[in-house]
Amino acid sequence: METLILSKQDVSKLINMKDAIASVEQAYKAYCSDQVIQPPIVSIDDAEHNGEIDIKTCYSKSEALVSIKCASGYWDNPKRYNMPTLLATIILLDGKNGYPLCIMDGSLITSYRTGAAGGLSARLLAKKDSKKVAVIGAGNQARLQIKAISEVVNIESVSVWDTCKEFMNAYKNDISALLNVSVETCGTSKEAVMDADIIVTTTPSRKMLVMNEWVKSGTHIIAIGADMKGKQEIDPKIFCRSKIYVDSVAQCVERGEIQNAIETGDIEISDIYAELGEVLLGNKEARTNESEVTIFDSTGMGIQDNTLAALIYQKALSSNVGTTIKLL
Repeated sequence: METLILSKQDVSKLINMKDAIASVEQAYKAYCSDQVIQPPIVSIDDAEHNGEIDIKTCYSKSEALVSIKCASGYWDNPKRYNMPTLLATIILLDGKNGYPLCIMDGSLITSYRTGAAGGLSARLLAKKDSKKVAVIGAGNQARLQIKAISEVVNIESVSVWDTCKEFMNAYKNDISALLNVSVETCGTSKEAVMDADIIVTTTPSRKMLVMNEWVKSGTHIIAIGADMKGKQEIDPKIFCRSKIYVDSVAQCVERGEIQNAIETGDIEISDIYAELGEVLLGNKEARTNESEVTIFDSTGMGIQDNTLAALIYQKALSSNVGTTIKLL
């Protein structure tokens, strides 16, 4: 038997945001339909080297595929090693016998499926006439979030704030060229979010960056950055007046943005309204009026990696992309 090897360049030929959004929708539906076995995430916080590693695994019953992903974020990589901050590798196994069907770069898959989750939440939860998007953080994921949101919302303007002015300026140039929309760099996070219809947080922060009093009625918040213990971007008080959606209750309570609001006592687990898959299946409602604040807390799930990696694998086979090796 042969194992397909897909490099980052190979994956880049096969991946696009429209497919990623459809894949994440499939993943969320499967997760809320008891079609997924998804063990808890294994994390390593490597403070000595300013990095972190997450290992996410998943078995898709419907596709009979197992995925194992090792994803790392080492924030000094660009300066110290001339390497990307985020690196990931996915192994796709045949669920019937455990044979490794494919070993692929997972960095693009991680970035696209994370962006797609934000875009999907905007499609379901943001006001239909949303025009202004605020992004906290100016890294790669901040770009992918806007790319995904632009697939489902008619964006007219983007405001961005980051601790690094150089990153903000590069972000402005990139997004202006990509979407042909107005992009404003801001001196503070408050300035960025004050008039936004959609707020996206994409940083590794461990302190609040978006305060309750800055968020207007009707805003949709996409909380992406907090994905392990100790991370925080959002004032817990925001949750008190919001309709709360998550990708996975179990994961978000332990490691999502919502962990902070629960720990402060501002909300309880029972205050979480729905997992997004429940909305997609029609079991729970999306936004019901123009004034409510909605929050989507996303920690990223193994089933998202599984469905998108499976799609990329099948496209690679049909397009004759990649190289093969024999492991047995």
